[in-house]
Amino acid sequence: MSQVIGDMWSRVACSGMSKARLVITALFVEGQSPAEVAARYGVHRSWVYKLKTRYEAEGDAAFQPRSRRPRSSPTATPAATAELILRLRKQLTDRGLDAGADTISWHLSHTHTTHVSRATINRILTRAGVVTPQPAKRPKSSYIRFAAEQPNECWQSDFTHYRLTLPSGRPGPDVEILSWLDDCSRYLLHVSAHHLGHRPDRTHQLPRYRCCTWHPGLHADRQRDGLHHPPGRWARRPKRAGNRTPPAQRDTEKLPAEPPHHRGKVERVQQTMKKWLRAQTLQPATITDLQALLDAFQAEYNHRRPHRSLPHRATPATIYQTAPKSAPSGDRTSDTHDRVRHDKIDNGGVVTLRVNGRLHHIGIGRTHAGTPVILLIQDLHVRVVNAATGTLIRELTIDPRRDYQPTGKPFGPTNRNSRTHKT
Repeated sequence: MSQVIGDMWSRVACSGMSKARLVITALFVEGQSPAEVAARYGVHRSWVYKLKTRYEAEGDAAFQPRSRRPRSSPTATPAATAELILRLRKQLTDRGLDAGADTISWHLSHTHTTHVSRATINRILTRAGVVTPQPAKRPKSSYIRFAAEQPNECWQSDFTHYRLTLPSGRPGPDVEILSWLDDCSRYLLHVSAHHLGHRPDRTHQLPRYRCCTWHPGLHADRQRDGLHHPPGRWARRPKRAGNRTPPAQRDTEKLPAEPPHHRGKVERVQQTMKKWLRAQTLQPATITDLQALLDAFQAEYNHRRPHRSLPHRATPATIYQTAPKSAPSGDRTSDTHDRVRHDKIDNGGVVTLRVNGRLHHIGIGRTHAGTPVILLIQDLHVRVVNAATGTLIRELTIDPRRDYQPTGKPFGPTNRNSRTHKT
């Protein structure tokens, strides 16, 4: 029977007559009942009734194809959220900052308390036509990533050029911009503008930062200023002691750069910086104007711009200020046991920590459930820091005799209607 019906529909398709027209012809011309038509053409009876009602109301318009879109989509993204995403995209683009789906998602979560997935943001941007199609990029798994384990363990330095703009609008002279970047946290330590050909000694630009050790397995950037200094990389490790050597020169040593790793993280920062500078309405005409813009960019980059290479899209200032700093071997006089642990607060508002082989439960609070945190441990002293914002959530000293470390808040409900629970 199915083979007969299939042959019949094949002949109907070749003749140009649709199934709906055959059903209507059988109903209104031949006078058959809906049950008979459904059995004759192998369709459901409800569909025959629906087509009959539509034909009686609309006539030949009933044969036009209809959209199968549902009448309502309860899980669809609200129109206000879609408009907010497009507005953030325009604001970030106009300011010369990254405006991808990850960056927009970070701003939605931390500024507008709205959580939208990366795929949803991409669909909204593509639907609005604001995304430029790009060919398939090299997969991230093919890159060999390297980074210092602690802030101040390795720094990168590089010069780049930027052209000033005269008050008349014509291009002005070129100037050089010196940048210092922390390899671990991507924290922009120093950025300054200088006249072309008047390059300062890099070691004298960092008088206020502590000196640190150098990890031999990590690589720093290649210097792009071959005119005055040979290509190389800068790392921070104790060099030599003595009162005749300046502190910065004693604790900072220039290291040769390997050919496969000439391009470093600091050059990627310079690309972001120059893109941001070109997007400014008022272009700098003097060194002073450029330095003011560089100071604004340094604050934006360190404190308000999420970084995709950092855990939980944190800002560089969050990692640099919360993580323990590396120090020279000669300065490590303390015998304390220091470690860093990344975790997430569970649904009960608790995070666990193992001390001397025993697991302890640290109470944080249910309001922080699901929050990624960084635990900075120094023996029994623990600091719990929000991994995304750098906010100190709790600071305590572990009591080895207790499994659960309470918050110190009184037990019981805060009001008559709330349930009694342990925080």
